[in-house]
Amino acid sequence: MAATLDPGLYIVATPIGNLGDLSPRAAAILSAADLIAVEDSRVTAKLLHHIGVRRPMQPYHDHNADKVRPGLVARLASEAIALVSDAGTPLISDPGYKLVRDARAAGHLVVTIPGPSAVISALTLAGLPTDRFLFAGFLPTKAKARSDTIAEFKTLKATLAFYESGPRLATTLAALADELGDRDAAVAREISKSYEECVTGTLSSLAARYADAPPKGEIVIIVGPPGEAEPASVDDLDAALVEALKHASPSKAAGEVAKRLGGDRKALYARALELQGK
Repeated sequence: MAATLDPGLYIVATPIGNLGDLSPRAAAILSAADLIAVEDSRVTAKLLHHIGVRRPMQPYHDHNADKVRPGLVARLASEAIALVSDAGTPLISDPGYKLVRDARAAGHLVVTIPGPSAVISALTLAGLPTDRFLFAGFLPTKAKARSDTIAEFKTLKATLAFYESGPRLATTLAALADELGDRDAAVAREISKSYEECVTGTLSSLAARYADAPPKGEIVIIVGPPGEAEPASVDDLDAALVEALKHASPSKAAGEVAKRLGGDRKALYARALELQGK
């Protein structure tokens, strides 16, 4: 018999492919919940069948979240409600955060049951730096909006992660190469399934690979951080100092240029004095 749960919201991560990845704790929570808020009841029904239980389900997704959420929050006072997505950790690219926000505002218990996440799994497969990364979800479908969004990340010194669909993959990879430069990247798909694949290369080579052969399955794109910028030349530093001296003292001009282009501040100050004397 499943243990009785305290009333509240239980955020349950579910497998992204292999059903064996469901943790024992997640299975216990799903078995004991009074209600499960689901993205697609057909998908969650297969998971419940796998662990041999039947529980009431309430669809909760982008199209009905605003309508359904108040009722769910009210029920949290006396019931244990589990929140799941079709695959992976809830709240990642879905409307779950609003339910958590409202549950907290109403003073209800909120518990997370960690587990699979496609973006984290892809980062472990890619072989790119993971000490600092940004998850950006799905990029806009329209070219201008997509380019503008990618441009926001151009100077960010971090690995980037995106979700994408097969038909749009090559276009997105090419757009990333155009805006970010031809960085090292990886395309991970079907993570934890029989045909798991992680292909690495430059953005342009990956775009060419998938141009005429769009893959199937759930896809994560991982893009490495920008390389170190080439050091500024002596002429570039002089030009920057001359410009800065038009509105600042040699000391401040040296500080501005050191911050913007790099270089030794003391040496830049000495050079600024020389330039000012000329």
